[in-house]
Amino acid sequence: MLSFRSPLSQCSFQSILKPGLKSTNSAFSRTQSFAVSARAALASPSIQEQAVDTDSIVTRLAPASPSYFTGSADFFDNWLALQELSRKYQTLPVVPADEVSRVRWKTLQQYRAIVGTQVKSAKYKKIVNLLNRLNRIEPSMLPEDAKNMLEKYKRPEDSNLAKPKQQQIDKWGRAWATGRRKTAVARVWLVEGIGEALVNGKPLAEAFPRIVDRESVIWPLHITDRVDKYNIWALVGGGGSTGQAEALTLGVAKALMVHEPLLKPALRRAGVVTRDPRAVERKKPGHLKARKMPTWVKR
Repeated sequence: MLSFRSPLSQCSFQSILKPGLKSTNSAFSRTQSFAVSARAALASPSIQEQAVDTDSIVTRLAPASPSYFTGSADFFDNWLALQELSRKYQTLPVVPADEVSRVRWKTLQQYRAIVGTQVKSAKYKKIVNLLNRLNRIEPSMLPEDAKNMLEKYKRPEDSNLAKPKQQQIDKWGRAWATGRRKTAVARVWLVEGIGEALVNGKPLAEAFPRIVDRESVIWPLHITDRVDKYNIWALVGGGGSTGQAEALTLGVAKALMVHEPLLKPALRRAGVVTRDPRAVERKKPGHLKARKMPTWVKR
């Protein structure tokens, strides 16, 4: 069966427009490539290299700190630096919390003056917590960069401030201390002896008939196994028997630390070094007592 082909199928597009042209494949490809290059030249003229004027370019300044846009760049930089040190040295051995030497850090007002912004107290507390964590590292193994960081936040010592007077043992071998509880005030003299105790010139059993009060007076000596090594001579007044006994407890503990300063951690764990600030709440007008209100009657 014969197939019929139209003459149009054997001619190119250019031969249709101009029948005089020869429809050869090579001639058509050369013409097409020339046309494409000509259109490309017209569409994109050749780019000539020109000298760039660098003075007309505006320089973009990069922030000095990644925390620049937080509003408290100095605080966040300090906080992040302390966090980095804390993570870096978290595996170092630490000192027990009751044996750490206390450090007076800069106050919130001093820190605000350094950074120049109104840092909130809650934010500054985060910095103090990190400083306390670094301060617990064993001093003999504390790295140099951590030491420098801690020194940066320590409060400078003012020579004009009155320093607490260090109690000393007098020429008779006595250590003197004062204890307070509620309205009771006790003055205690502690000297090496055989375990005797006189309160207001009376034996301990006569001054405090209740056994719980007598145990409270000698409790600092009992927890340190020093009951039979010291004699107590004390004067106490004000308040009741419980207040006087607890005032004597604080006085005996302070006097014992004068004789043996190394006992302070043990006494602090027992809770006899710090004064108990609690006191009786005052009565208010219109109340029967400090909190009690009179019975409400409708009529």
